[in-house]
Amino acid sequence: MTAVTTAATPDAALDLAAVRAAFPALARTHGGQPVAYFDGPGGTQVPRSVADAMHDYLLHHNANTHWAYPTSAETDAIIDGAREAVADLLGGAPNEIVFGHNMTTLAFHLARALHRGGGDVAPFGSGDEIVVTELDHHGNVAPWCALARECGGTVRVARMDTATGTLDWDHLASLLGPRTRLLAIGAASNALGTITDVARAAAMARAVGALTFVDGVHAVPHVPFDVRALADAGVGFVGCSSYKFYGPHAGILWGRADLLASLDVPKLDPAPETAPERFETGTQNHEGIAGIAATVDFLASLGDDAGVASGTRRERLARAFARLHAAGQGLVALLWDGLRAIPGVAVYGPPPGTARTPTVSFTVAGHRSRDVAIALAARGVFVSHGDFYAQTVAERYGVGDEGFVRAGCAAYTTRAEVERLVAGVAALVRS
Repeated sequence: MTAVTTAATPDAALDLAAVRAAFPALARTHGGQPVAYFDGPGGTQVPRSVADAMHDYLLHHNANTHWAYPTSAETDAIIDGAREAVADLLGGAPNEIVFGHNMTTLAFHLARALHRGGGDVAPFGSGDEIVVTELDHHGNVAPWCALARECGGTVRVARMDTATGTLDWDHLASLLGPRTRLLAIGAASNALGTITDVARAAAMARAVGALTFVDGVHAVPHVPFDVRALADAGVGFVGCSSYKFYGPHAGILWGRADLLASLDVPKLDPAPETAPERFETGTQNHEGIAGIAATVDFLASLGDDAGVASGTRRERLARAFARLHAAGQGLVALLWDGLRAIPGVAVYGPPPGTARTPTVSFTVAGHRSRDVAIALAARGVFVSHGDFYAQTVAERYGVGDEGFVRAGCAAYTTRAEVERLVAGVAALVRS
């Protein structure tokens, strides 16, 4: 891919011991075992530096914005710094970074703005079509279904190929046409780990005059983004949530500056005149935003050697993601192969060696997914279960009632933890 891609070959291996030392949660034990957290796709653990930044903000800088006293000015500077940090993470500009509660909330907010239109974007109306995909989390489906209902439009759904766990590109192409106004597509499946070439999809949508929204929630923790290149392909917006990449519970929206400045966004009067603040409703989660900045700096530090920073933050992030990718691909291969070797275990999605994140969903014959999660938790292995709001994926694989068991490898995951998970599943099957 040209804009969302697996990382290049790392210049050095990830310093796993240093990474794990940053996470106080890893000291927890359960059932006499150290906890192995495989629940990252639903929310990762948080390094101490992020909690410290939030703590420091609340105790020493807490104020509302744009007033003429020091703590207010300090709050403004912290928010500005966080926009700069996220811009470095995504490859955009600070005036293109919007903060909010989570990606789903921001997507609903954006849907209302697109309904109204503004600038070069005509209001959405009767007969307009929106294309979504079966691979997506419904946080990237429900807002656009709501928009279609409100404007009298239609939602069309691009199929997934269940044999490969990937998007059916021919079907997507058949849905895009002169009535298409918006393509909403995920960069990676939170259920299957599938990475989709969103630049390719956006170019297809742009060819018929449509805008593209990218759900980057599951992809941003694992692959480097270049929103400038995505914008060139036709992407107008990218959403993500910092709690999926070692940060606080908060949402982020990158938007093309011209769109953020021109759309008729619902807002209290008098609204700020300039982007990105005009896209933010009410008082923001300032301590969370302080934590987001610290989160990006933590990620950048994973590109350093022996704690020595070299290059720009964007360059350090590129090295970090290369190292994270290499470590993750080794872990996902170990997890995938280990699970597949257990009788009665089915794994879903693309195999290792293809474009995927280190997230694996599986089922165990004769065992409810919830019961598998309970059995593993007794061994100190924390996994999630269900459909993870990727309801259509679960339905297509025929597990809609019970859902999957999902294990996601994070920056702090070790090979020994993966082996412990596989051994736990094997023991359950034997019992």
